[in-house]
Amino acid sequence: MSTVDVVINEVGPRDGLQNQARVLDVAERITMIQALVDAGLRSVEAGSFVSPKAVPQMANTVAVFAQLPRPDLVRYSALIPNARGYELASVAGARTLSVVLSATETMNRRNINLSLEQTTVICAELMRRAREDDIQGWAYLAVAYECPFEGETPVARVERLAAKMIEAGADKLIVADTIGAANPAQVHLLISRLVASYGAERIACHFHDTRGMALANVLAALDEGIRAFDSSIGGLGGCPFSPGASGNVATEDVVLMIESMGLRTGIDPLALVAVVDHCSELLGSPLGGHAYNWLKRQATQKAGRLA
Repeated sequence: MSTVDVVINEVGPRDGLQNQARVLDVAERITMIQALVDAGLRSVEAGSFVSPKAVPQMANTVAVFAQLPRPDLVRYSALIPNARGYELASVAGARTLSVVLSATETMNRRNINLSLEQTTVICAELMRRAREDDIQGWAYLAVAYECPFEGETPVARVERLAAKMIEAGADKLIVADTIGAANPAQVHLLISRLVASYGAERIACHFHDTRGMALANVLAALDEGIRAFDSSIGGLGGCPFSPGASGNVATEDVVLMIESMGLRTGIDPLALVAVVDHCSELLGSPLGGHAYNWLKRQATQKAGRLA
C-alpha cells in the first residue's frame, strides 16, 4: 500500500534551470538534485536531451544521468524533443521520457519552428518508440489553457491532441498551463473532461504562477481527482520561448498546502527550506514561493528547539 496520496514531480533541475542566466555545471546540477532527494522528492525531472546551442543550461545531461543519486529510489525523467534526443536518453539509461506538444500552431512555430501537425507526428512516434522499448512515455500538452500568441486554447483541440498521444502509447498526460494564464474554472472544465476520457491516474498537472492562481488551480485539479503535480523548488523557472511566463508553482507551496489538507506527499515542507537556500546560492539570485518566509521561520524555530 502506497504511503503517498499525491505525487510531486520536481521539475527544477530541468524546467527550472533552462532559462536561468547562470549555467550550472554537472557537479552543481547533481548537488541540486541530491538536495531534493535528501528532502524527500521521489520524482525528479533531471534534465533534457536537447541541443546545447539552443538550451546551454541543459548541456552534458548524459553526464548528469550517469551520476544521479539513488536511482533505485527516485523516478528520474528527461525531456526529449526528437529522435536524436530519444537515442541520447536511451544510451544514458533514462527510463521515463517526456515530450512537449504545444496545443497551438503559432507556439509550435515560435518554439521549435515546426507546424502543429508536424510536432504531433514527432511526439506520437516518440511515444510509440517508448512503448515498444518498455520506457515510460509522458506527453506534455503545453499552452493547454492559453497561448501567448493565439489567446485562449480551445478545449476540443486539447482533447483531440490528448487522444492522439494516448493512442500513440503515452502512459501519462501532463496538462500544462505554460504561461500561468489558467483560472480554476478553466481547470475544472478541461481536467474533468480528460478525467472522464482517460481516468485521473493517467493525468498530471503543471501550473505556473504568473497571475498568482497556481495554488488555486492545484486545488481545482485535486477536486477533479488529480493526484500528480509538477512543481519547482523556490518557484524556479519559466519558459524561454513563452513571453510573459513567470516561474513554476513552488514546490514548497504545493507540498505545504497538500500536507495541510491531510494528504501525504512524503515530503516535509520544512526540509525544503534548505533546498531553496542552496539553489538560491547556486544561481546567485533569491528564490522562494509564497510560503517560503513562513517556512523559514518555522524551520529556524524547530532547529532552535532541537539544539
